[in-house]
Amino acid sequence: MLKPNSNHSEVEHIKDRSDYLRGYLQESLQHEITGSVHNDDTQVIKFHGSYQQTDRDLESERKLQKLEPLYSFMIRIRLAGGVIAPNQWIKLDNLSYKYGSNTLKITTRQAIQLHGITKINLKKTIAGFNEVLLDSIAGCGDVNRNVMCNPNPYQSMIHDQILLDAQAISAHLTPKTSAYWEVWLQDQENDSNSPLINKGKIEDSEPIYSRLYLPRKFKIALAIPPNNDIDLFANDIGLIAISENENLIGYNIMIGGGLGMTFGMDKTYPRLGDSLGFVKKEYVIDICEKIVTIQRDWGNREDRKFSRLKYTIDKFGLDVFLAELKHRCNYAIEKEKPFHFESNGDEFGWTTNFDGTVNFTLFVEGGRVKDSENKLLKTALREIAEIHDGDFRLTGNQNIIITKISSSQKNSIIGILQKYKIVTDFSSISGLRLNSLACVALNTCSLAFAEAERYLPKLIDKIDLILKEFELEKEPIIIRMTGCPNGCARPYLGEIGLVGRSLGKYNLYLGASHSGDRLNKLYKELLDEDQIIATLRPIFKDYATKRLPQEYFGDFTIRMNYVKATTQGLNFHA
Repeated sequence: MLKPNSNHSEVEHIKDRSDYLRGYLQESLQHEITGSVHNDDTQVIKFHGSYQQTDRDLESERKLQKLEPLYSFMIRIRLAGGVIAPNQWIKLDNLSYKYGSNTLKITTRQAIQLHGITKINLKKTIAGFNEVLLDSIAGCGDVNRNVMCNPNPYQSMIHDQILLDAQAISAHLTPKTSAYWEVWLQDQENDSNSPLINKGKIEDSEPIYSRLYLPRKFKIALAIPPNNDIDLFANDIGLIAISENENLIGYNIMIGGGLGMTFGMDKTYPRLGDSLGFVKKEYVIDICEKIVTIQRDWGNREDRKFSRLKYTIDKFGLDVFLAELKHRCNYAIEKEKPFHFESNGDEFGWTTNFDGTVNFTLFVEGGRVKDSENKLLKTALREIAEIHDGDFRLTGNQNIIITKISSSQKNSIIGILQKYKIVTDFSSISGLRLNSLACVALNTCSLAFAEAERYLPKLIDKIDLILKEFELEKEPIIIRMTGCPNGCARPYLGEIGLVGRSLGKYNLYLGASHSGDRLNKLYKELLDEDQIIATLRPIFKDYATKRLPQEYFGDFTIRMNYVKATTQGLNFHA
């Protein structure tokens, strides 16, 4: 147990006294007077995949009525590699309607979030998706989170092998505590199929994480060149698949990526991963564990603003970190193998797999699956799930791929999409919109200073008019917006990045690469909508007339000296 006067942060003390993530959750869930949980449990419940939130749109009104904030919970379901079966999709659709906001949010890490769950319905919701072998443990918290990989099976003969490795890494690094089952599932019937049930004696220990778990969240992604559609360099560990003669031989290891920072603190910064070298395929799970344990032992537990692996590496140096890693491994870490990335976007429409089945990639603006007056997307996807004999894949760009469609089902799925007015001809959507990302932000995220998901589509409407004027509407310009600097929609890898500073005001960043291997840089601060449009208009005009053949927008803004290139995280603010 930590001493009360130790210099660890308060969150470390909360983890320490949580008894392997139990906290006071049982008591909190039974407390009917309030919609919130115990103060400690606002941290502990994150490890179970949930955040306590409030409806910030209603704060003033509820204060006037002398009511507590309108509390609800977001639950993030882990889906390693973004794969979800049709029956699982139907179950989440049902739960979102019965207990939540009747929407599904596709995250930028290939997971699904349910929003608007009240405390009284938390256990029912978690037990519900447990019935179809889904869970939310480690969806959030100071542990390894959802493991990403390229979602589209047509991209490579080795895709299925990469997906299996992503799922194996995820399973290996899942916390071993029995708390998740004990809190959410032990009193539920028909749970005998759950992969998270310990039917024998419960012996809590965390051989990888220890009692305090990690100093901060940890993220892993796998990519198959030339597709970087999961933004590999933004992860604590990025695994670049290397193949020879269409056989997977191993991975280049990139470490130290992470995009969060704090306004006004230049010692915090986004950072992209550095290369450690190459390891053979059979060692990939072990080397991920060893890197995790070094971060467990060396990471900053005093100040959470400096607790990510990127700060550990910059504090000790990459050479020192690599020497320690080699000391903990009993196999060779070889020289990096050659690789090349071309794009970090999705390919929309139809693609054909090596087995003759087909896929259809659907654009989901802001990742929000919902029914609206003009488009019944949620209804359409449910009807597809009821007949689909393949699966669904979520992309790191918040879109969804209906994968491995058999020839007997293709026409039926096309009919459903047409019936509910779902766009299947993407020539009608601008390249900017197709390459947009937005975090949830207001009204539910407690960290948000400004809008993102609810506002970005309206801003793009206005920017599209300028792009059309200069005949740039088909250019795949990457735009990303967040309501705060924590970076959930990876704004610092946007060719145009907009980060909320206050309500209606954003910092504008320019100059990221189109393939996700260069950060952008601050161009102007505290811009409102009119100023954003007035600032971008002459740059777009310049781009239309002065760009080189095949030159991407981010590269153009650097060549024309709108911003200087960010060569590493440490000079992001320079």
